[in-house]
Amino acid sequence: MEQFAAFMFHIFRVLHIAAGFTALLVFWIPIVTRKGGKAHVRAGWIYVGAMGAVALSAVYMGVWRIALDPNRTEESTAFAWFLIFIALLSSATAWYGIRVLRFKQRNGVHRNWIDLLIPSALVLSGGCISLYGFSIGFPLLSWFPFVGIILGSTQLWYWLRPPRTNMHWWFEHMSGLMGCCIATITAFTVFGAPRLLGVSAVHPIIWFIPTFVLGPMIGIYSAYYRKKFKV
Repeated sequence: MEQFAAFMFHIFRVLHIAAGFTALLVFWIPIVTRKGGKAHVRAGWIYVGAMGAVALSAVYMGVWRIALDPNRTEESTAFAWFLIFIALLSSATAWYGIRVLRFKQRNGVHRNWIDLLIPSALVLSGGCISLYGFSIGFPLLSWFPFVGIILGSTQLWYWLRPPRTNMHWWFEHMSGLMGCCIATITAFTVFGAPRLLGVSAVHPIIWFIPTFVLGPMIGIYSAYYRKKFKV
């Protein structure tokens, strides 16, 4: 059983790498192409599908590292928890970005249980992972989960209030998928880039660069389209 689980770990790792690179290659296409056009929609669905595979494989690999890896260490366990949290963060933000489109005609409070459960889980897990990070003195786990707490809270705030503008769904779709991009690039910065560069680790500040760069971009895009739509 342990050998089979280890074999599946390697299968999921290949899937994770392939899907992760696919997501990295296509995530920028919906950002720069005409919104609602064929390229935007097709690339967007490819990105969402790739991120689904990334999240699924990340959860398996993280659980295997924590529960079954005979060579696990405190550091590898901490990174495994981060991998699982990133999977939840990317899944929650991608799900949110898709669901706001489905309910863009709503004019009241949205109480669909799964749309409230997912961001609630993101907030709760972010708090737990952050506390765990502080308890072991691991900066990445201590501070990065606040991104999930903030995003999950804003999603709940959106669903539990009646829309105030006609184009509310536009801005939420954009922020949701760009939040997913933050998770994608952060995971690559933490796990992929050091291996490609042949280094054992990078400075912790590097881990937060995707958030520092893409976070303000969400605000810039929102401001641009608010002006364009006269919102």
